[in-house]
Amino acid sequence: MEAARGAGIEPVELLVAGESVEPALLAEVSSLAHPPRVIGVYRRGDLPTGPAVETGLALWRVGDPGNVGVLLRAADALGPAFVSISEGSADPTGPKAVRASAGAIFRVPTCGFDDSPRPWIALVPRGGKPLAELAFEEPATFVLGAERKGLPDEVVATCDERATIPQAASAESLNVALAGAIALYECGRLRATPAE
Repeated sequence: MEAARGAGIEPVELLVAGESVEPALLAEVSSLAHPPRVIGVYRRGDLPTGPAVETGLALWRVGDPGNVGVLLRAADALGPAFVSISEGSADPTGPKAVRASAGAIFRVPTCGFDDSPRPWIALVPRGGKPLAELAFEEPATFVLGAERKGLPDEVVATCDERATIPQAASAESLNVALAGAIALYECGRLRATPAE
């Protein structure tokens, strides 16, 4: 609730154990191991929307809500960045995604996958240009795929560039949330480094 308040977003309803609602009822509606003392209810329409900044992550069918939440958190910490979400991805406002976002859902703008500005850079496990060799003088949208399936060829074909995060030969791939965080970090680092 502090994150929402800090972003200027007020709850529609505030449920406080022992004041406005019975503690047992809060325990029933919560998915947390320990019942919360307060639950805030917010309007989706009050959350930040649109690719209002230059850099972002476009998630293609990332179904794990924990990964979606962590990517929101990475966009908040390593941005400013937006997160665009395709159909078939986990709902960023679902309980697990909100919890994993650690309040970033109230600060990071989200939009539909096709609303991501170009150029699109497909993050692929192998065969792309090493991430550190990309030039980041303009906006960049990193396109990430689901954990098991990655990005389908037809989505990669719509991208302007393919990039790979170098990793040990024995590694299969990186977790999608880790890959997105590394891409945002590297983009910020390279933009901050003066060209020689």
